[in-house]
Amino acid sequence: MHNSPKDIAIADYDYPLPDERIAKFPLDRRDQSKLLIYRNGTIAESRFNHIAEQIPSDSLLVFNNTKVIHARLFFQKQTGSTIEVFCLEPYRMPLAQSFEQRQQCTWTCFIGNNKKWKEGPLVRQLHIDGKEITLSATRLKAIGNAWIVDFNWTGNLSFAEIIEYGGVIPLPPYLNRDAVSSDNERYQTVYAKHQGSVAAPTAGLHFTPEVFESLKQKGISTDFITLHVGAGTFKPVNTDTIGEHEMHVEQLAISAQNITNIINHLGHPIIPVGTTTVRTLESIYWFGVKLSKEPHLDSMHILQWDPYELEEENVSIDTAYRNVLEWMERHDTDMLYGDTQLMIAPGYRYHVISGLITNFHQPKSTLLLLVSALIGDAWRQCYRYALDHEFRFLSYGDSCLFFP
Repeated sequence: MHNSPKDIAIADYDYPLPDERIAKFPLDRRDQSKLLIYRNGTIAESRFNHIAEQIPSDSLLVFNNTKVIHARLFFQKQTGSTIEVFCLEPYRMPLAQSFEQRQQCTWTCFIGNNKKWKEGPLVRQLHIDGKEITLSATRLKAIGNAWIVDFNWTGNLSFAEIIEYGGVIPLPPYLNRDAVSSDNERYQTVYAKHQGSVAAPTAGLHFTPEVFESLKQKGISTDFITLHVGAGTFKPVNTDTIGEHEMHVEQLAISAQNITNIINHLGHPIIPVGTTTVRTLESIYWFGVKLSKEPHLDSMHILQWDPYELEEENVSIDTAYRNVLEWMERHDTDMLYGDTQLMIAPGYRYHVISGLITNFHQPKSTLLLLVSALIGDAWRQCYRYALDHEFRFLSYGDSCLFFP
């Protein structure tokens, strides 16, 4: 894969998106959203609750079961000003372990209104299940545009409980509104399981138990992996070409059973739900390619340009995924934890996926590049069709089913 996309001009991935086309709130029923289908060069329209009719019966749908954390913690100063501490990721500690801490943990955070935070810790009282909890936050040092923040609290609760009760769900900045109580449920997928994201994997927001039942009736298989979505997912490309854009790093977790399911499904359609699932499945492939060369790697890190710089030597998905399974056996683990910075852009050749369920993405975003890598320039016709036919855009908007 030598046609590196570094020279792609992001201006070519712009389109007009009027503010009124951005869905500010979700529909009353998740599965009543519109569905745009692009297949064999043709655009069709349906409702999401009929999606099973559009998917081949021998397909495997792969979902991201990450759960959005209540990442925004607000502290009131005695002077009346409010300071927001937005938890991005634990500092030098695995996510699950950080959530289990019972008195203290350290996170990388954005700080809103930082100028108003003079010296000393911020303190806040929480009432959780009849207990009085004191939560304090201390700024340690700046890292780029973020800060390392130390949290301490009383009451012997886990940090997961502290932010669940004390924090606010982080809606995307472009919704331009405060979170309301219904967002706590609606900005999570119905199958969300593992806490760790600061943004929802929004393609999954349309699924309901009824839709899962319709997939099952048709013989469509489902599987769940985990990739925790970072705040970087909203980071616009501010450089002229994507070669200068630095992709955010995201944490993923995938089981030996997941990998076996993919291997067993080769030769049949594998359709990821959401761009995060795409990035996970393709990143596992590249880890397997790396293991073909260096079987003794001690951990999984996929860098932004790896696919364009690694000599593939035509490693099949089967070989790559089996390499990963063997690596897990050698390390005596049935869960692979890794991270990926994978950039998927036009010029990328997909290895694992044969379609994609996704929402409509922001202009000039890396997610739009990922879609274009799958369906080429047809993304323009699809988006134009959606704008002309009253589709709703972005996180709480309508959905697409794309076949290459």
